[in-house]
Amino acid sequence: MENMENRARVQWLQEQTPLGMLPPIVLTALAEQLQVEQVQENRRLVLEDTPATALYILRTGRLEAYHTSPDSLAEATSLLPGSVLHLKELLLDEPTEQTVITLTDCELWSISREAFLALVKQYPEISRTFSRQLAAELSQVTSQLAFEQERQAALRPYLVPKVKQGIVGSSRYAVRLRQAIKKASTDRQPVLIFGEPGLGKDNIAALIHFGSDDRKQPLIKINCDTIQPNGAELFGRVGGKPGLLEWLGTGSLMLNNVQDLPKPLQTQLMRLLETGEYVPVSREGEPPPTPRRSQARILMTSERTIPEIEGCKQLGTHLIKVPPLRVTKADIEAQVKYYISLYCRSRGLPQPKVAPEAIRRLQGYDFPGNLAELESLVARAIVQSNGAPVLTEEVFWSASTKARRFRVNLLNAYPQLRQFLRSPWWPDRINYGITLWLFAVVVAIGIWGPQSRDANVSLNLFWAWWWPVILIVFPFLGRVWCAVCPFMIYGELAQRLSLKWFPRDLLPWPRQQAERWGGWFVFGLFALILLWEELWDLENTAYLSSCLLLLITAGAVIFSLLFERRFWCRYLCPIGGMNGMFGKLAMIELRAQQGICAATCTTYQCYKGGPQKGEGMETGGCPLYSHPAQLQDNRDCVLCMTCLKACPHRSVEVNLRPPGIELWTTHTPSAHEVALLFLLLGAVPLHRLPESLARLGWVLDLNHFGVYAAASSVALLLPGVLALAAHQGLRLLNPKARRFVELAYGYLPLVLGANLAHYLRLGLTEAGRIIPVTLATFGYGQISAPVVVAHPAVIAFLQGATLIVSVLLSGVLTQKIARQPILSVLPQHLMLLGFGIMLWQIIV
Repeated sequence: MENMENRARVQWLQEQTPLGMLPPIVLTALAEQLQVEQVQENRRLVLEDTPATALYILRTGRLEAYHTSPDSLAEATSLLPGSVLHLKELLLDEPTEQTVITLTDCELWSISREAFLALVKQYPEISRTFSRQLAAELSQVTSQLAFEQERQAALRPYLVPKVKQGIVGSSRYAVRLRQAIKKASTDRQPVLIFGEPGLGKDNIAALIHFGSDDRKQPLIKINCDTIQPNGAELFGRVGGKPGLLEWLGTGSLMLNNVQDLPKPLQTQLMRLLETGEYVPVSREGEPPPTPRRSQARILMTSERTIPEIEGCKQLGTHLIKVPPLRVTKADIEAQVKYYISLYCRSRGLPQPKVAPEAIRRLQGYDFPGNLAELESLVARAIVQSNGAPVLTEEVFWSASTKARRFRVNLLNAYPQLRQFLRSPWWPDRINYGITLWLFAVVVAIGIWGPQSRDANVSLNLFWAWWWPVILIVFPFLGRVWCAVCPFMIYGELAQRLSLKWFPRDLLPWPRQQAERWGGWFVFGLFALILLWEELWDLENTAYLSSCLLLLITAGAVIFSLLFERRFWCRYLCPIGGMNGMFGKLAMIELRAQQGICAATCTTYQCYKGGPQKGEGMETGGCPLYSHPAQLQDNRDCVLCMTCLKACPHRSVEVNLRPPGIELWTTHTPSAHEVALLFLLLGAVPLHRLPESLARLGWVLDLNHFGVYAAASSVALLLPGVLALAAHQGLRLLNPKARRFVELAYGYLPLVLGANLAHYLRLGLTEAGRIIPVTLATFGYGQISAPVVVAHPAVIAFLQGATLIVSVLLSGVLTQKIARQPILSVLPQHLMLLGFGIMLWQIIV
């Protein structure tokens, strides 16, 4: 019975353990000495660094062996049935290397130290077999070491040893980016990381690799613009030098700027992503090599999205978009402090603080170079500060954008101006203390007073004062008239009273329809007003001029009763449309620092309104629903300064700037505004229609209403038709010329100048008669009063100078917008010159 049991043990030792290589006679001797031990789970069997007391063979159950280390975590190894313990330690008389514990209830076969050493002495085959095994293992280790040395030499030029930095900041963008990195670190799927230059996309790839289970494997980075077109260094050659993919094994390959990958390799990359296979490079004439499988993980960075890679099914959700710094400005303060800490610690310098003004200045900068530019900027500021304890905004001298060049913030230059614009005087006290009742008086005088312009002060104010002054104001203050406009004062008053008497929710703006059709409504209404002025002689008919004012006021009131805020003012008012267009030529602008708004503002009080917060006052929000940080031109800002009053962060600026700079930088053209532009240019020959016909020698019966209306319509439309014809000639000469709606804004200074030259005659001959006209209005025309009238020669000179300057400025603006040689837009310059000559003949 005992012999049968020993034979069973010998057979099991041969089949299940490394001892099976020993001769049967030795195994029989070992089997005879085996003692059976039953050990319960979670018991320590052996303690490391102690003498081995026996040879153990695991018959059933599971063991765990580990070795502790003071500078790293213990690495545990699971041992299954057939494992032999302490063979080497007993033969070489060494202490045990690992602690062994039982994971389950185990059956162990053991031979005491003395019995095993006696068998070794009796059977030298045990030592010889073990020696051969050690020699084989040593040979294998030597081979692996040589391979690893060669591998390290091949990978070393591309190796990424560690992560440079983590994701700094606490904004929602930083949180999302951390979440995306963490998610990509949980598997081995390919990853595409895309974003603008300077965002540290390669560092994000390193964060993914070193945050994954493959962190102990190598990570290499290869710049795609340096890869050979055949991809030999990546894929290797048949029968030649292995490629990086083969050397890499289960490590990670970072393809930096994958958009620069040579086109011949894009197919190979797609195959690698989809199947995990690649084909080594072969010589010409050789049969196609067998595809090889790569176990490497692929991480890619790019400066743009790549649709082919995005469509790869294996990418899954691992598409990581890195937001640019101009979007994550809430994190700039934390990033500046991090870079200061990094720079100072590396050089043993004390860490300076950063002034709040410097942070605000940095947040107002768009950082086209992103994090790389910010890091460089911080390092330069520390050097420039010469060890100062606080970094002020002066040392961040390069933080200014091209788009914001040549700007002077008048609110900082003149604190009294800020104080006035934030006071109740602007514009509320002016509007409700002066304009409200003055407008009512002017309209009443127009309706019930004398009807001729020489005896009605309302006509004098409207035609001889308002028109010339508002046209002169446009280049300086833009759309400022709309801040004190009487039409919307009555609209706002009606809105407030109606909500008080009949509480209700006003309608939200139909923005999409208004953006599409509002401008054409303004164009049509302005055309009808101009025809009405000419055909019914509004300049010399007081009650009709008052009716015109009442008509526009009625529109403001009706739409204020229906919609929130100033819907009429933004989209439908003809005067507002003209003001917004000419306001683009102004030398001032209201804007906000986008960085401060993005980084520190959470309430948007300037836009939505709200209670007092800090130095921000309680307001109802922008009446035109415009956010000052999003303004690209002056059209949608009436300079009411609601945003300046509401902002608690001093983000709002009133800047002095080059006149009209937005027209060749941030401007978005619109067809309806171009139509209005040429309509206003046509208004000048319309107002001079009888003189123009007489100069041309054409005889038309203008006493006939139909003939007069037709001639007036032609006069209004003619400039637009001529300009469009000139553009068609320009496109024949230069097919790459900009669109008509873009280049048409080059005529804008001429349109403004032509209308100003036209109204200068009224202003310089009749504005100085306001005192006697006022007396005549109230029945005291017989009283002598002073009169100021310019000489006809002075008027002609000013009109001619205005036209000449306007033509020149239009030529300069056309060149700025076109951004092409002057000969490329010659037809438009010739048309400008033609319009100038025509207007000179008509006006001067």
